[in-house]
Amino acid sequence: MQNKNVRSVSEFNNELKLKGFNVFQLETDSQATRIYSRKDFYKICLTTGKSIIHYADRSFEAEGTVLFFGNPHVPYSWETLSTTYVGYTCLFSEEFFKASDRSESLQNSPLFKIGGTPILKINEQQREFLNTIFRKMIDEQNSDYIYKDDLIRNYINLIIHEALKLRPSQHYDQHKNAASRLTSVFLELLERQFPVETTDRPLQLKTAQDYANSLAVHVNYLNRAVKEVTGKSTTTHISERIVSEAKALLQHTDWNIADIAYALGFEYPTYFNNFFKRLTGTNPKSLRLQEV
Repeated sequence: MQNKNVRSVSEFNNELKLKGFNVFQLETDSQATRIYSRKDFYKICLTTGKSIIHYADRSFEAEGTVLFFGNPHVPYSWETLSTTYVGYTCLFSEEFFKASDRSESLQNSPLFKIGGTPILKINEQQREFLNTIFRKMIDEQNSDYIYKDDLIRNYINLIIHEALKLRPSQHYDQHKNAASRLTSVFLELLERQFPVETTDRPLQLKTAQDYANSLAVHVNYLNRAVKEVTGKSTTTHISERIVSEAKALLQHTDWNIADIAYALGFEYPTYFNNFFKRLTGTNPKSLRLQEV
């Protein structure tokens, strides 16, 4: 059945940038569940099909209908196994949801936090009910109702509360090689911090401890896993990626060095200069002059 509300990836990306929210229906064989990669948005998916979902250091094989909650701070990937894959996806920023004054539970919710349960099996009755909510969100998104954002936030809350009442799925499998999976998750989370796009949103994760906290593991366990798999320490990976981004910003933006230092998470430009020189053998100003 044709549905006029099915949207292209570029279209919903543009709308998200404008208002921090989008909901859309997935087409048959849709790629949208697994190619959407912006790091700023929470995601709720109601999907029917067969797939494997990798979430942090766990994997879940799903067949039938599942409700999935994606956190922008927790890396995940999606492998679609069936030829047909249908459903709905809702994406929203924390800023959009915060306007309801109820978003404090988002990060702490067992549906969104890394040690929680972001995937729930859905029966046919539940699927029909949730389908109705997603369709209502689509209708409101396309309407001219002045308070539609408030109504959409209520629908998001309703989905969250319905999910909290369901029995969470326990069919997770630890990755066969826990060190390999944890390292993969760390590297993906590291890459998600980049590119740095503005000077007023500095890096949030700057140390091995920051990443360990975000991944809900002990920093020593993270360090051992990353060293075992890659031969480099967690700190080396972080430092090399920050230096790489610093070089790009020095070469391709007109930001002053103090702004670049702040955007990369350094409290003072002097700290950034010392860090950069230690890793590259030159200072940021000299590198910029070389590229002119």
